[in-house]
Amino acid sequence: MAAPAFVISPEDGQLRGAGMEGFYRDNVRVLARCRLLLAGREPLPLLGHRTSAELARFVAAAELPGGGPDPEVIVERHRSAACQERITVRSACERTLRLTLELHLGTDLADLGAIAVQAAGPPLAATVAGAGLRWTRGALRATVEAQPPPDTAFAATGILQWDWELRPGEARELTLGLRFDRAGNRGAETPAGEGPWAAAAGGAGGLRRPVDDWSAVRAESEDRRAAPLLTASLEDLAALQLRDADNPADRYLAAGVPWRCALAPAEALRAARMLLPLGTRLAAGTLRTLARRRADGRHRGVIPGTLRSTGPHRPPSDTGIEATLLFPVVLAEARRWGLPERETEALLPTAELCLRWILEAAGDEGFVPDPGPGAPHRCEVQAAAHRAAVLGAELLELNGSSAAAELSEWAGELRSRFAGRFWTDDEAGGRPVPLALASGAPDGQQLTSSLAELLDTGLAAGGRQAPGLLTKAREERLVCLLRSPRLDSGWGLRTLAEGAPGYNPFGHRYGAVRLEDTATAIVGMAAHGYEEEAGGLLAEVLDASGAFEGRLPEMYAGERRAPRSVPVPHPAACRPSAVAAAAAVHLLLASAGVRPDVPGGTVDLRPWRTAPLGELRLRGLVVAEHPFSVRISRLGMGVVEEAADGLRLG
Repeated sequence: MAAPAFVISPEDGQLRGAGMEGFYRDNVRVLARCRLLLAGREPLPLLGHRTSAELARFVAAAELPGGGPDPEVIVERHRSAACQERITVRSACERTLRLTLELHLGTDLADLGAIAVQAAGPPLAATVAGAGLRWTRGALRATVEAQPPPDTAFAATGILQWDWELRPGEARELTLGLRFDRAGNRGAETPAGEGPWAAAAGGAGGLRRPVDDWSAVRAESEDRRAAPLLTASLEDLAALQLRDADNPADRYLAAGVPWRCALAPAEALRAARMLLPLGTRLAAGTLRTLARRRADGRHRGVIPGTLRSTGPHRPPSDTGIEATLLFPVVLAEARRWGLPERETEALLPTAELCLRWILEAAGDEGFVPDPGPGAPHRCEVQAAAHRAAVLGAELLELNGSSAAAELSEWAGELRSRFAGRFWTDDEAGGRPVPLALASGAPDGQQLTSSLAELLDTGLAAGGRQAPGLLTKAREERLVCLLRSPRLDSGWGLRTLAEGAPGYNPFGHRYGAVRLEDTATAIVGMAAHGYEEEAGGLLAEVLDASGAFEGRLPEMYAGERRAPRSVPVPHPAACRPSAVAAAAAVHLLLASAGVRPDVPGGTVDLRPWRTAPLGELRLRGLVVAEHPFSVRISRLGMGVVEEAADGLRLG
């Protein structure tokens, strides 16, 4: 992938147009078929793997009449998500070979959504165009160009053909470039004669395009799972970056591939927040992009978002509310990590609109409701609103806004009234109430992983955690509930407790394991002093990462872990996913306990005493726009090895 482009290939590299196979750009399947035949037969596949987030390598052996058991002709394909493929044929045969190479090409120019529901439509007829073929559907046009040009092109069957003579030890090469146009405008293209192949043969490299420079980020740990997980996650995050069309200097993360290779405000903010230890550029670009998209009029200040299904027994949630409550939090914490004051000040007006919306939405009742008449109050929404109010009040004090005092007062009132509405007592110590429902609605008191939001209070001044909504005793009870077998699958937290009405281990909001919720729980537990419990959950995620080769999906089945079992993939999960990759980075860095307050000139270091990753050294972090490195011992003692001049250790 190289957002907004990606390729879905089987392991043999042959694109036959089956299922979701093909090259995609802007959620359109630009090329569905790219099937290679040599001497009239498909080569025997030997290897297929990604060499980076953006490149894949496929190796096959040609099966020739009269050949022995040792391959004499090797076909190697290097495929780029940026709409290009290089094909090399090498001969080790002792005689001169005359071979015909054919590429069977085709497409439907179908929309990703239509493909997902198996409504893509028939393949399109091709026309010969220069050194290749072209397909057109309405305003969409895709063109494949080949270098060297084919000896023969058959438009009716979509075949390009080369007749080659290979002497002993000789190699021949061709390159395909794919151009995509929309509405007659010059679209995305990769010329067939150029490409990101310099490092491909060595199994590394990527596209020559500017991204946030995370190449210096390193994790050296006694836990051998940490470094590969960090490397794979950062590689995916770099490839998921998109430019804002209105201001190309600003970047944000696409939500994931294949289903949401576009801006999803809540997910983009969550991911940017978790990546603040790597610098504030991504957070600033995401905030500026969303500030240009906020709503005016009746819902002034709300970041636009869509409704999200939460299962058959719960009403849908509003991702716009989630993004609106995250916006001031990300800005406040980015400032703590070193976002320059001039950039903070430029974003304060939008943050203030988001924060004033909280006060308006809460009204006389004092709780932030879901949209619509008779809508429920969600426990996690109150937690997010409280966090936004506390951190936002600190922000608004910068420009002397009157809303700062109002927010602080409202947050204090919410702390005092929260338990009366969102906590129920019982003999076991009580539990949170996920939904305070309207009269006559279904029971909303089932345990969910979203309750972990109550442990995420946010980074406040002086490197401390902001106050939360729970007493210490209730925090402890919540941690016990989160680690109970009903919620803890052994691979992470289920989104709905096992055995609850509507529970489905594959339900994306009612039973599956969502990595962002599990990461929120892990970091929140550790921040409140429950490091043993946090370390146990962290170990589960690290175990799961091995089953997914270090590329964690946004969710996987919440089936109970058993001996010799592995987590079961979810068929509709984005993989890679921005929040999952960012959560993996967040978890690996969180155990170091770096809590900066750049405006105050300090950085607090509170590593986990349990040292769940063993001895750990983190390099390439960024605090106050300068490199920051830290070493944690097996005993949980931390030492800062590199930091900005003048930054005091708190």
